[in-house]
Amino acid sequence: MMNDSLSRIIASELHARAEQVEAAVRLLDEGNTVPFIARYRKEVTGGLDDTQLRQLETRLSYLRELEERRQSILKSIDEQGKLTDELAAAINGTLSKAELEDLYLPYKQKRRTRGQIAIEAGLEPLADTLWQDPSHDPEQLAAGFVDADKGVADNKAALDGARYILMERFAEDASLLAKVRHYLWKNAHLVSRVVEGKEEAGAKFRDYFDHHEALSSVPSHRALAMFRGRNEGVLQLALNADPQFDEPPRESQGEQIISEHLNLRLNNAPADSWRKAVVSWTWRIKVLLHLETELMGSVRERAEDEAINVFARNLHDLLMAAPAGMRATMGLDPGLRTGVKVAVVDATGKLVAFDTVYPHTGQAAKAAAAVASLCTKHNVELVAIGNGTASRETERFFVELQNQFPQVQAQKVIVSEAGASVYSASELAALEFPDLDVSIRGAVSIARRLQDPLAELVKIDPKSIGVGQYQHDVSQSQLAKKLDAVVEDCVNGVGVDLNTASVALLMRVAGLTKMMAQNIVGWRDENGRFQNRQQLLKVSRLGPKAFEQCAGFLRINHGDNPLDASTVHPEAYPVVERILAATRKALNELVGDPTGLRNLKAVDFTDERFGVPTVSDIMKELEKPGRDPRPEFKTAQFADGIETMNDLLPGMVLEGSVTNVTNFGAFVDIGVHQDGLVHISSLSDKFIDDPHKVVKAGDIVKVKVMEVDLQRKRIALTMRLDEQPGENNARAGGGAKTAPRDNHRPAAGKAKPKTASTPAGNSAMGDALAAAFGKKR
Repeated sequence: MMNDSLSRIIASELHARAEQVEAAVRLLDEGNTVPFIARYRKEVTGGLDDTQLRQLETRLSYLRELEERRQSILKSIDEQGKLTDELAAAINGTLSKAELEDLYLPYKQKRRTRGQIAIEAGLEPLADTLWQDPSHDPEQLAAGFVDADKGVADNKAALDGARYILMERFAEDASLLAKVRHYLWKNAHLVSRVVEGKEEAGAKFRDYFDHHEALSSVPSHRALAMFRGRNEGVLQLALNADPQFDEPPRESQGEQIISEHLNLRLNNAPADSWRKAVVSWTWRIKVLLHLETELMGSVRERAEDEAINVFARNLHDLLMAAPAGMRATMGLDPGLRTGVKVAVVDATGKLVAFDTVYPHTGQAAKAAAAVASLCTKHNVELVAIGNGTASRETERFFVELQNQFPQVQAQKVIVSEAGASVYSASELAALEFPDLDVSIRGAVSIARRLQDPLAELVKIDPKSIGVGQYQHDVSQSQLAKKLDAVVEDCVNGVGVDLNTASVALLMRVAGLTKMMAQNIVGWRDENGRFQNRQQLLKVSRLGPKAFEQCAGFLRINHGDNPLDASTVHPEAYPVVERILAATRKALNELVGDPTGLRNLKAVDFTDERFGVPTVSDIMKELEKPGRDPRPEFKTAQFADGIETMNDLLPGMVLEGSVTNVTNFGAFVDIGVHQDGLVHISSLSDKFIDDPHKVVKAGDIVKVKVMEVDLQRKRIALTMRLDEQPGENNARAGGGAKTAPRDNHRPAAGKAKPKTASTPAGNSAMGDALAAAFGKKR
């Protein structure tokens, strides 16, 4: 559990009430899942949705880690006999891990420092006297502390030792560190320089060879690009604490903050120059280095969080893409020399036929006859063509096939292959198709992901789907946790057919483990179809708690009870009985009949357990049972004759599919084996600060070609169709040397980022991102 103050803190962040947070925390601690709480415990939480609950879960974890560290620190200081009431209040009052560590710094067990050695040598009185009474001459006073036996050889050694004592003391002052940290975060710039001799090898980072911008506002993608450059030994990163000066000032603002905090007044006293040197050393050697490391870490952490959120949003949009429906589908995995792999799955996704044909190596007639025969034999309605190498050639082959064999009426659709090869070689695919060639497994995956993207993509590690932004540069554990939550929310948001779902899909259902999912499939194989949800309790290891969590998300079509095909939880079936009694209709008469429910009021069917929110949800479900929250199925129509980058010309207007959305724009597949980039400033006629507000992965969009860079494999696109190629507003990723329109103009009074050549985030970023976002074809 948590105390009231923490509940209020989280509540304010979620724009909720403290009692809502307390209720949600209690439910989470009792082992309830987020999807279950969001859908079936609305009365308890006051209607917190899954997004709020995920935020609550993350923040709760942070605050509990903070609390655990807080108690450990309090215990350590108390055992040293140094815990005062004032210090305890400060420690108990902070909600920042950084501030907590600042408070602990003077009491932290550490290796012997120069300051500690100086104290042991008896130099602390010298330090205190010179600092508090500058009328003393440092050399004369130091002479009295020279002692070779204690390691103080001369006056210089004595004064240096005294200086180290004060430096360490000041650098462990939590309130001083807070002031300097605040100043640096608001004013400092992150500076990037190229390592001498690395200009050619690190050319992809050339926009960062001489670059600086405000630390507090550096975008996620630029920060991660610079950190990657540093990790690869191409860039050096540092903080400029005084960016308002062209040359380093004689006295940094940081030194001024330290002097003011210590109430240092300098005149012409004998020890003033020594005291000024103490401040300067404290700043340069202790405080700046310590905070530079910390703030760099904060920038990286913030950038990683944003990159993970970008990946999560894109993954959500991809998983929730419109399903083409459970229709007989042919998957074509294109290839030139190696042939086109063909797989046919029936309306349930079961593999019924496969082959390999060679339409691009002089056997087009034979290949066309073979594919047409399979389409006719299995009544194929959809043909999914992978978007990899030879995709457009294979698409053209199928169009010609339809001209030759008019009885083949199947609709062709270009489908993303991302992750298909990963699935093909996975243990899951080997278990499902032990005797099938890896390449054919890929064709099966391509066909199935057209039928139902969610059901197929859950079989693939989310990180292999390829919709991330610098995904390999972020914390892999945090990324995996976030993406797993996205997959869980998507799967439970749509619901799962209990009688057809794979183990991979079932194990993403709320409350089910991999073992339970395997046991469900095993029970199904042994006993046949599930006829009702209660049969789940007969599955090994699936007890009442797991049943409570999962039952509402599992669907049984054409079973004993029509409600088992709905989102209505079995625990709420008595509510439906009351509704039926009031309407005097049988269940099969009421389901799908909005007129029979129109005059009913949810409040009339509530009880102590089920309030208006749950009853309202039940009535909506009865009105439109089994609603799929995913959109209607649509596909992009790629232009005929536009198959490679060489076919593109500036000014062409094409249709494409959004494959990836980042903070700086959207990547669009226009059918030429290389995604084009629509920069954020070209997404809309209006100013936008987040591309996700305009487009999402899977959207079908119209774009105009602005520029084509064949050498660097970059295509600049715009969704502002009134824009003309050649205007002085080249977009990121286009490779142009003209400056982009300033869609992100700095706030008044702030320095504009500087680079040696093009603006940050323009051409070089495309190079840095090519491996992450460009299709490997």
